[in-house]
Amino acid sequence: MNPPFDPSFHYSFRKMPVLAANVVSTTQPLASQAGLRMLLAGGNAVDAALATAIALTVVEPVMNGIGGDMFALVWHEGQLHGISSCGRSPAAWTPEYFAGRDAMPPTGWGTVTVPGQVAGWKALSDRFGKLPFAQLFEPAIEYASRGFPVSPTIARQWATQSPKLAHEPGFKEAFLPAGRAPQAGEVWRFEAQARTLREIAETGGASFYRGELARRIADFAARTGGALTADDLAAHEAEWVQPISQRFRDVHLHEIPPNGQGIAALIALGILEHFDLESMGRDSADYYHVSIEAMKLAFADLHHHIADPAHMRVGADQLLDPAYLAERAKLIRLDRAGTPAAGTPPAGGTVYLTAADASGTMVSFIQSNYHGFGSGVVVPDTGISLHNRGLNFVLTPGHVNQVGPRKKPMHTIIPGFVTRGGQPLMAFGVMGGSMQAQGHLQMVTRLAAFGQNPQDMNDAPRFRVENGPVVNVESHLPADVAQVLRDRGHNLAVAAPDSLEFGSAQLIQRLGEHYFAASDARRDGQAVGF
Repeated sequence: MNPPFDPSFHYSFRKMPVLAANVVSTTQPLASQAGLRMLLAGGNAVDAALATAIALTVVEPVMNGIGGDMFALVWHEGQLHGISSCGRSPAAWTPEYFAGRDAMPPTGWGTVTVPGQVAGWKALSDRFGKLPFAQLFEPAIEYASRGFPVSPTIARQWATQSPKLAHEPGFKEAFLPAGRAPQAGEVWRFEAQARTLREIAETGGASFYRGELARRIADFAARTGGALTADDLAAHEAEWVQPISQRFRDVHLHEIPPNGQGIAALIALGILEHFDLESMGRDSADYYHVSIEAMKLAFADLHHHIADPAHMRVGADQLLDPAYLAERAKLIRLDRAGTPAAGTPPAGGTVYLTAADASGTMVSFIQSNYHGFGSGVVVPDTGISLHNRGLNFVLTPGHVNQVGPRKKPMHTIIPGFVTRGGQPLMAFGVMGGSMQAQGHLQMVTRLAAFGQNPQDMNDAPRFRVENGPVVNVESHLPADVAQVLRDRGHNLAVAAPDSLEFGSAQLIQRLGEHYFAASDARRDGQAVGF
């Protein structure tokens, strides 16, 4: 039987994949091992994903923490389920609360919305897990209390982020106890975080929203200028949501619905359905050009239309209307770059991980403090670093995403899932702010148009569209391709070889009764299995 993908590797920039019946792929090897421990203990892919996620708050604090948000897509017993555990803004966050500012603050209490992550952990465990909730915390508690040597990649990020956050309440005491960031190979211990994880495990997360931990968060906010209250925390609940999808060739990409940016990947795919990528050729200048242009159009709609669903004026179905996407595709010219604006549809710091088990359950999971350590605010003697997700609000009067009380911001973190013929094909994600939606686009086009295997599509040169629009590309993009893109008017910037700006992807593709698991060479990631 021919394999359902091309097993070739076309790039020297790679790690080798793992092929097994039970697999975990994530950004940090110690966290991958935590997930593997749950599978070996008789747990399923959901147990593995949760143990991995909990461990990541300890072993990769530069990308996530206990005080973040999370989303997941779970294929279980023939159905795809979505969970959104994104917190709302404090009740005090009226537009007047931010009067005198031109933009949302980048760090500090003015960016801290309710952390939804802990509630999401418990909801996932209750619905799909096999192991006791408290058991999932054991590896993370061990890492926090016994310590672990910090990797060179994480040490680098720690040292880069810390100076920007050292002035925020609680940060120095928690993450710079020696007056500096830990160096590569230095053992990091955080007993306060271990105690907090025990408290969450023993109370099923209730302490975080309505108990002792909630009181400590709210009291610290009151003492140091924050608006977050005990009532804000107590009001949070994780939500089960219906995933949205877009067909591209013979596959469907599934995403969590707005307030997330996953719809941008769906819009861009719907636009690219009108182009013959196969004839253009894998890694050709034409392929990169139309993909960049489609992403720019999708981002224009994302930033104009997407917000808390209760405040949106245009629905996801309208933005994904085939006739609308066909009209958007006509705006792309092959000979020059465009500067797109939002359309008018017809009326009507993050960690990503994935796990799959021999019973067929597959999990696409993402959690984040947003920018690295997040807001920089750390609740004393708890290890709870709080995210800065509120930064995604805008202050523009009348905008659908304008900051307001008890409102969800437009959200960047998105898990991805691909089906073919109604059956599961791939659980994947590409962490990294605005890189996520465009990372999803690049993975799915390589999968469906060119048949690349997960490790090969992972290792391929990526682009990243930013405001301006500036197009950043990786250093292993062929120089002749980069020059053609410049000639067409793209404001192109080639990143340094060690750039961390292109995200980190983890992918698991189903191969009959087994899986092909790939991890990103751009980080410390590791795929494991048995």
